[in-house]
Amino acid sequence: MMLPTYLPTHLPELTTIPESVGNGAAAAERMAVRTVEAAVEQPARVLRGTIRRRTTLGAVLRDTLSPAGVHRVVEAARPVYDLARVSVGHPFGVTFGPDGLLAAFTYGVDELRTLRVTRQGESYRAELLTRQYDVRVASVRGEIHSSLFGAVMEAGEDDQLALDLADIFMWDVDFNTELQKGDSFRVAVEKLSVDGSFTRYGRILAAELVRGERVIQAVRFEGQYGPAYFMPDGRPMRKAFLRSPLRFTRISSGFTNARLHPILGVVRPHFGIDFAAPIGTPVRASADGVVTAAGWDGGYGKVVRMRHANGYETLYGHLSRIDVRLGQRLAQSTVVGAVGMTGLATGPHLDYRMIRYGAFVNPLKIQSPPADPISADERAAFESIRDRQLALLGPTPGAVAVAQTAAAAATTSARTFSGASP
Repeated sequence: MMLPTYLPTHLPELTTIPESVGNGAAAAERMAVRTVEAAVEQPARVLRGTIRRRTTLGAVLRDTLSPAGVHRVVEAARPVYDLARVSVGHPFGVTFGPDGLLAAFTYGVDELRTLRVTRQGESYRAELLTRQYDVRVASVRGEIHSSLFGAVMEAGEDDQLALDLADIFMWDVDFNTELQKGDSFRVAVEKLSVDGSFTRYGRILAAELVRGERVIQAVRFEGQYGPAYFMPDGRPMRKAFLRSPLRFTRISSGFTNARLHPILGVVRPHFGIDFAAPIGTPVRASADGVVTAAGWDGGYGKVVRMRHANGYETLYGHLSRIDVRLGQRLAQSTVVGAVGMTGLATGPHLDYRMIRYGAFVNPLKIQSPPADPISADERAAFESIRDRQLALLGPTPGAVAVAQTAAAAATTSARTFSGASP
């Protein structure tokens, strides 16, 4: 007879030697009663952990459940979730009842969903428990002292917010070269929490970047073609070319007609921009286009070339790896490869070049044309949302300073009126 797979995974140790079988059925009955009573007195046990790399659920639970028991849990869960797809770092829990039997198994599918398998008699029941995010819109502001990352961290936020802001303004600002000390940002962003604890950022509803005398504002609007960011006048933030194919780095060599080559030792033109960055840094396609070359090309090492609209071409040299193939059509920001130092390179960097109608041009001086503006039939809806979401940014720093000065003056006036010394 096959034993049930939910039998106890452990039995209490007996403190006395069992009576011999020769004492008959009465002795066997007394032994069984003591075993059951001891098992009932056992407190419930809860085992918790996280899924590690290169493991399976069976390997995780092998010390607590038999292979047949794990199989029954997996089969019971299958209608609501496939436990063959457990992910690294996700939490799990195993609860044993006072009788030593498996009472429940839980697995954190994601931030909002938890799989729970509970024993009911001789069978198991599986369900997917769901929660909702608590969403709050927060206004965050900061001033640039060294970098956008630093300013965001000083404002008490996570670096993910800096990446999200950079993705909004990447067509107008090269965050590698153009931010200066004293520049500032404001952002209205959704903060998502679960059980009172911050989990992640949601949508950025509005953002502002002040660079010297220039103020750039962006508003999120979901139109007929999906969500996108627009300037307050309805022009899209997205343009034909990114300001930089790398998110955050620095320029190690600029566009020039005469540069001493660091390896060849001769003076010759450098018709590109060198971005210094660690090996493996993702390199993005700066515009929509088609891959015209993907492989080794002499001093460029591993290189990707792309053809774009209006006679433009781009080149990405010294790559450590190539992630695209010849003839592939790519959307803007698609990763084409990673920074390396293949070919004639003294250190890891990206050699980024732009050609128009066969002649090299300086990528930093290209005036990239914008995409189509808000359509006339969506203008009214956009303007209504724009005004509401820009208001979420809060007062401008200048307005705050004026208000604080006015409040201080009012306090001084009140003190003088009440008899304080002028």
